[in-house]
Amino acid sequence: MNILRTIDQNAERWLLLVFYTMLVVTMAIEVIRRELFAYSSIWGEEIVRYSFIYLAWIGAAAAVKERAHIRIDVILHYLGPRTKALIYIFGDLVMFVVALVALYWSFETVHVSAKFGSVSHGLRISMVWFLAAVPLGFTLMIWRLLQSFRRDLRSLRDGTPVFEGDKLFD
Repeated sequence: MNILRTIDQNAERWLLLVFYTMLVVTMAIEVIRRELFAYSSIWGEEIVRYSFIYLAWIGAAAAVKERAHIRIDVILHYLGPRTKALIYIFGDLVMFVVALVALYWSFETVHVSAKFGSVSHGLRISMVWFLAAVPLGFTLMIWRLLQSFRRDLRSLRDGTPVFEGDKLFD
C-alpha cells in the first residue's frame, strides 16, 4: 500500500524526469555530433520530438494534480469555502468530460496507427509508442480529476477551504 501511495504522489514527477533527461541528453549528443563531427542523425531529432510530446502530456496531468493550470480566480477570493468548492467542482467536471472525449478519440488514433502498422521515419519504431503519449496524458488527467473531485467534495461537505494549488505569485 505504501508503494502505491508513493507512485500516486510521484508518478508524474518521475516520468517527467525520465523524458526530460532523455530530451536533454539526446539533444546534447546531437549538438556535439553536429558541431564536432559534422554529422547528425534523424533518430536523435525524433527522440527529442517524442520526448517533448510526452513531457507536454504528462506535464498537463501534473498541472491538473497541482491545480496549476492557468485560471482567472479574482472572484474566488471573495467567495466562501463551499461556493468556491462548487466552482472548482464545476470546472473539474467540464475538464473531465472534455478529457473523456479526448481520451476516446486519442485511442482511436492509436488504434488506426496500429492497424496500418505505421512506423517512425528514423527509428523505424511503431508510431503507437509515440501516439500513446496522448491517451496516457488524458488517462492521468482523468485519474487526477477523480482525486480532485473526492478532495473537493470532502471540502464542500466539511466547509473547509478547497485545495487551490501552490501559488506562483501572491
